[in-house]
Parts: sequence; structure tokens; C-alpha cells
Amino acid sequence: MARGLSTEELGTIRDGLAAGRKPRVQFTESAGQVAGQIGQVVGLDDPAASDEWVVVRFGKDELPFSPVDLRVAPRGAAAKKAPAPAPPPPEPAPPAPEFVIDKPPVVKEPPAQRRSGDEPVAETPPPPPRKAPRPAKTKPAPALTVTLAYGDGEWTVAASQGAKVLAKPYVVRPAEALRMVSLVDVPGVHEAVEQILAAERSEAEQQAQRLRAELAEVEARLAELGEAGKP
Repeated sequence: MARGLSTEELGTIRDGLAAGRKPRVQFTESAGQVAGQIGQVVGLDDPAASDEWVVVRFGKDELPFSPVDLRVAPRGAAAKKAPAPAPPPPEPAPPAPEFVIDKPPVVKEPPAQRRSGDEPVAETPPPPPRKAPRPAKTKPAPALTVTLAYGDGEWTVAASQGAKVLAKPYVVRPAEALRMVSLVDVPGVHEAVEQILAAERSEAEQQAQRLRAELAEVEARLAELGEAGKP
């Protein structure tokens, strides 16, 4: 089995393309019916996208092949042509009759030949089938993730695409967080958010009551100091 193009030979081909040349290669047995033919490398695609990434010009076609299908063409190598089929031996003429009535018998011409004058002409062999190129494989885009989180009394939003961070966690107002959650039609999520908002509301009311009580004490103290300052 042919070993195909090595890594070093592919590097030499890449340098030749960069210099404006079209390196000659020969098809190996794994290339099928075109084995032994000579082509020219006209480009190198992405090896990660397809196993067939060496673009070869063969006749009027430019098709991608695997490095296993190719080897460096030897000096003076020419394309191998399929041998023309040998003409079948002529059929023996029937024995001549003793008396010829109208005309001599006609020998049927072999189907694989056509006569041009007196010389037989062999039919042209069909061209080798074209190798259909494989479609390039496309890689899917990384997933986009948007995270809404609550902790330490604050709502934050962050965004990332795959391993790339698009937005670090930043603080949003509770009203904005509630609008984001309302877009998610999941009852459990809505109940969890309502409980968080109720707890924050209760804590805020208790803090307001404490502030009112402290304010009342301060006002009473000011009133006492005002009465004491009168003559």
C-alpha cells in the first residue's frame, strides 16, 4: 500500500505554492482508477475541515484529495494511459462454394472496431470518473449563556460565550431583575423571586421603623434641650 505524502513533503509543496509554483504529484493506488496519473497541486485547504484537503488540477478539473492518495511525482514521469483494447481476431471466412450465384458472402465486422478506408480504428476508452468533492465541515458556534443571580441582597447579570467572558457580573435593580424573570415561564422561578422580594420588603419596613423610633428620640431630646435653655 502506498504511504502517500509525508509531513516533510507537504511542507515542501506548501513552500512551492507560496513561491508561485504548482508542484507535480502522482496518484497512488488508493486514488482508484486515476492511479499513476500526474497532476499539479494548486492549493491546500484546512486539514481540520476535511480529510481531503490537497487540491489537485487533473486535466480541466480541480478536486481535493487526501495526502494518502498522492505522492511526489518522479522526474520525467508521465501520465499512464489506459491501453487500447486489442482487436479480436478476424472471423474465418466460410469456404468458397463450388458455384457463385450472385455475390460473395459478407463477413460481419467486429463491434469493437470501425473501418476508415482499409485500416481498423480502435474505440477511445471512456475517461476516468470524476471524484466528487466532500462538503466542508462547519464547526458550531459556542453556546451563549446569560446568568441572572441573587446574593448578598443584590441582583447581578453576567454573560459568556463558551469559555469567553462577554460581561462580568454587574448589579441591576430589583425591578429590572423582576422583568427578566417574568420572561421565563417557570412557576417555581417566579415563586422564588416573590419570596426574595417579600423578604427584602419586610427587612426594609423594619429598618424604616427603627429609623422612625430613633428620629422620635432625637426630636424629644431636642425638645428637652430647648426647654432647659429658656429663662
